[in-house]
Amino acid sequence: MKHTVVKLGPVAAPLRPRVLGVCLALIVAAGCVFTLSIAHGDYPLGVADVWRIIGGGGTPIENRIVIDVRLGRAVVGLLVGAALAFSGALTQSIARNPLASPDILGITQGSALAAVALLTFAGTSGTLGKAASLTLATVGLPLAAFCGGLITATIIWLIAGRSRHSLLRFVLIGVAMATLCTSLSTWIMAHGNLDLVANARLWLTGSLNGRDLSEAWAPLIAVLVALMLASYLSFQLSALSLGDLTATMLGHNVRIAQALQLLVAVALAAVSVAAAGPIGFVAFVSPQIAMRLAGSSTPPLVTSALTGALIVCSADLLARVVLPWELPVGIVTTILGAPVLIYLIVSLNRRNNGRNNQ
Repeated sequence: MKHTVVKLGPVAAPLRPRVLGVCLALIVAAGCVFTLSIAHGDYPLGVADVWRIIGGGGTPIENRIVIDVRLGRAVVGLLVGAALAFSGALTQSIARNPLASPDILGITQGSALAAVALLTFAGTSGTLGKAASLTLATVGLPLAAFCGGLITATIIWLIAGRSRHSLLRFVLIGVAMATLCTSLSTWIMAHGNLDLVANARLWLTGSLNGRDLSEAWAPLIAVLVALMLASYLSFQLSALSLGDLTATMLGHNVRIAQALQLLVAVALAAVSVAAAGPIGFVAFVSPQIAMRLAGSSTPPLVTSALTGALIVCSADLLARVVLPWELPVGIVTTILGAPVLIYLIVSLNRRNNGRNNQ
């Protein structure tokens, strides 16, 4: 890929015109969908009206509709999509496996399991209820989800061992862990308060309904930190893509680099789950689309994040405006992402069979 190097003092970074153009196009597209998402609803608004109201020129009722009701949902959608896609790009690059996304491997389900336990038991009587309430009040849902996702990712990584680069084995371990976490979540909800269980069940579908700006802080901080680390992580991933031995010969500590990348990936997936529930297939599909748009051999981190933001915001707009009835955004992304997963598996099998026949 042709690129030039831009230097700013001691810092140098490659500038790839194609990647830059794709990122700018994704930003414009995400901005358009973001605006349309705020404009459409029971009280329709014009595009110019949306930005006038956001800029402080709205009437009290317009401020109520845009700032208090619609803006938070749209912002959370963009941030959650960016966080999930960034996380997926990291996990796919670490495992050198296009199917190694947090939702397919069970990391998202592990985060959801921790969150469901708190949501279901917090506020109930007994020792378990008091412990859940105390944890929710002190630790918070994002950190609890992070711990659940980190424990799940560590278990998967240890079980996989040297087989983590095997497409079939690694995915089967992840699917088994995802199934276990989902079953445990269902078991917990079966023994919980009906009102709390109803809220947890809706949350498990992956929904942006009722989200406000107060729930955007955790994913915003996580995405900003990830973007600041993007250059360093991309440098590490470029070396790791050459193989562990080559990366070690180039002076990289493979275990530390993989641990840091996995930690960032889990944190991004966890805050996304805490903010909007487990929204499926975004972390899997976005890096693959971004990789093809950018023409790169590995999922580009920033391009993946922008792609994920556009996908989630578009799916939410589709669920609210185009479909005859409103669906949770997680159901829409799953319907759209499942065929991509099947296509990728078939393509990889054909490619492997072609290599074996040569």
